[in-house]
Amino acid sequence: MLIDSHCHLDFPDFQSDLEDILSRARDAGVDKILSISTRLSTFERVLAVAERFANVYCTVGIHPHEAGSENTDVAQLVELTKHPKVVGIGETGLDYFYDKSPRRAQRANFRTHITAARESGLPVIVHTRDADSDTAIMLAAEMSMGGFTGLLHCFSSGRQLAERALKNGLYVSLSGIITFNKSDELREIVADLPLDRVLVETDAPYLAPIPHRGKRNEPSYITNTANKLAELLKVSPEELATATTDNFHRLFTKVPR
Repeated sequence: MLIDSHCHLDFPDFQSDLEDILSRARDAGVDKILSISTRLSTFERVLAVAERFANVYCTVGIHPHEAGSENTDVAQLVELTKHPKVVGIGETGLDYFYDKSPRRAQRANFRTHITAARESGLPVIVHTRDADSDTAIMLAAEMSMGGFTGLLHCFSSGRQLAERALKNGLYVSLSGIITFNKSDELREIVADLPLDRVLVETDAPYLAPIPHRGKRNEPSYITNTANKLAELLKVSPEELATATTDNFHRLFTKVPR
């Protein structure tokens, strides 16, 4: 069985056929799904999906794109994690590619989420794009102030950030990007990742893997990403499924096995 460690089931893209989507995921061997929060203003919608389906869990947090328009504090995030279906903090981090929020606001938002992760004991889901240096610096600085767990989601960054994240005890989650034709450099980095520190995700409805490129992504398509990751790490699909499931539960300890 596989676990989709990052998707957005609350998005409008899925509302007309959500039950069918989850049925196809089960048929494809997807055991659990983690639906990720991007705004506190829509968190109730995220939580509602998790409450509706037994195998769906969720996180709470503010995406860096929204850091300039939405605010939170550590106490609010920690309080919201008390719900049994809330198993992580984020997604949060730095996105200097789109720069939809001021960078100072993104960094402050990131620190707040890391502190909430540290206090709650839940992992932080890190989004980083074109911000490798600042992400690495902030993770190291925060780790020196007290340990926390987490992962780099939808990893497409450089080797140095991957190595520094692993050194700090974080995990790395891979998406359909590793199947794309122009991702040779990324695949070289991924091939050197340790099997006991990787997860798989769809980031649905985005980034559908080959052969579904250009379509709306959904959790059932994670098998294509998992098969490519197994090929890169030189293990069987079954070994990859077992390892990524074990890794997920080691990180997201609130999710029952």
